[in-house]
Amino acid sequence: MAIDDSTTLTVGVEEEFFLVDAAGRLVDQGPETAERGAAAVDGDPDLKPELLRAMVESATGICHSAHQVVEELTELRGALAGAAREQGALLVATGTVPHQQPDFTPVGPGARYRQITAHVGEFMFAGMTCGCHVHVGVEDTAAALRAANHLRLWLPALITVCANSPFHDGRDTGYASTRHLLWERWPSAGPPPYLDSVEQYEELVEDLLATGAILDRKMVYFDVRPSEDQPTVETRISDVAPTPREAALLAVLVRSIVAESLDGDRDFPRVPTQVVRAAQWRAAKDGWGAVVPDPWSDGYRPAPEIFADLVARHAPALRRSDELEFVRSTLASLDETGDGATRQRAAGLDGVVAMLAAQTKGASLAGLQPR
Repeated sequence: MAIDDSTTLTVGVEEEFFLVDAAGRLVDQGPETAERGAAAVDGDPDLKPELLRAMVESATGICHSAHQVVEELTELRGALAGAAREQGALLVATGTVPHQQPDFTPVGPGARYRQITAHVGEFMFAGMTCGCHVHVGVEDTAAALRAANHLRLWLPALITVCANSPFHDGRDTGYASTRHLLWERWPSAGPPPYLDSVEQYEELVEDLLATGAILDRKMVYFDVRPSEDQPTVETRISDVAPTPREAALLAVLVRSIVAESLDGDRDFPRVPTQVVRAAQWRAAKDGWGAVVPDPWSDGYRPAPEIFADLVARHAPALRRSDELEFVRSTLASLDETGDGATRQRAAGLDGVVAMLAAQTKGASLAGLQPR
């Protein structure tokens, strides 16, 4: 696929949210909130409870543009936020729960969630996280793995776009994405190795299952992977985005990177997985503006510069799809307001819940706390 064809790829976005009260305490009304939220949206919206009862998840349909992603996410977030209020809760888009929690262990509905909880044990409750997953439609598993080989070089930079979890257990951790550090504790999480074939991937999955560390194929939690349920490559590196607009920006950036991977004439550097992991740590520490590996060279540059070059490479296609101004203006807003972690710190622990509840529903970054 040529770069000019990048906007023909479809995308879908999954988002996870916490339910809290005004003081930041978790509220275990996820299943009820998902059910009420779904009833408030026309059609058959994908809203459902998550692993823990204080969490909910939403997913767009198959989207063809950034504008469609913003529209669908705004509607889904609005429905969930309204339903949460009816349950005495606030819907907040943050990678970690900012405030210290009393003992909280209610597990969501379903035998699989109970099985995972029994298997993983207590550490799961000390590291609850919410992420954003971007799916890009591809032809088959082979294409998904080729895309993953390219995307793994971009994982550190992609962390910075939606870094949105500076607080955990009532403290500022010093990281922009605390979620990243907590999520990496899962035995099958982290950047995938470079894989040469579908057969090699299948052998890897079988070996992971044989260890007993994962219960099924869906617990292969690589930061980028072929989806088990649909013909997509799924990028799972990001905190849940502060706003629908930032989630849509992430989706367009990932889609553009996948488009480059589908150019069959390109080979991708076999950067050691440990180097990718170390660069991800650096990105999680610094957030937007972090100096990360440049996927086009052997050097390191600030993530905003790398994304500016990516957008320039895809500008003709983005202009034709009427997305170029959206992407450029959203990147400029990030430069002005900082990432989600910067905005949370500006609000402080005393004000972060109210700020997050208001921000979660908004499609715009306008009026947010500047640097």
